Amino acid sequence: MKIRLAQANDEAALIQLITEFRLSLATLRGKVQKLDFAAARKELDEYLEKEFPIYLADSETATIIGYSVCRVEGDVVWVESLYVVPKYRRKGVGSSLYEEAERLAQEHGGNTPYNWVDPNNDTIIRFLQKRGYSVLNLIELRRAQPGEEMTQKLCVGTHEFDFG
Repeated sequence: MKIRLAQANDEAALIQLITEFRLSLATLRGKVQKLDFAAARKELDEYLEKEFPIYLADSETATIIGYSVCRVEGDVVWVESLYVVPKYRRKGVGSSLYEEAERLAQEHGGNTPYNWVDPNNDTIIRFLQKRGYSVLNLIELRRAQPGEEMTQKLCVGTHEFDFG
């Protein structure tokens, strides 16, 4: 496996992976969502316009098997997304991609990247806990949007919230 920065000729593969990532996030919330390549293209264009570093994991056959996107703001690095094709998970791909984010954070004078994580995403939560990450300080609150059904409960400390 090789980790490298994305290049212009990687766009089609990246659009596919971004689409799969967004689909997997929707599934976490029990939502049925269709593949939306146009939305993925728009998302990729935003990353490129803002010059976010995009790291790719290549298999031994040069197939892209995962990606991560980092947002850099001064000395703070945020991991915007981390995705590994399901059949390559639990083989060190995500860890190798995440190590690039940690290295990038150190290059910019920080000691760690920051993460926003969906509370339903047990996989990334366990992944980050194993790497020594904990909840820092924030939860995001908003009212349900019209037509949005809150189907779950989420406990934060002693507070219980409806969660979609």
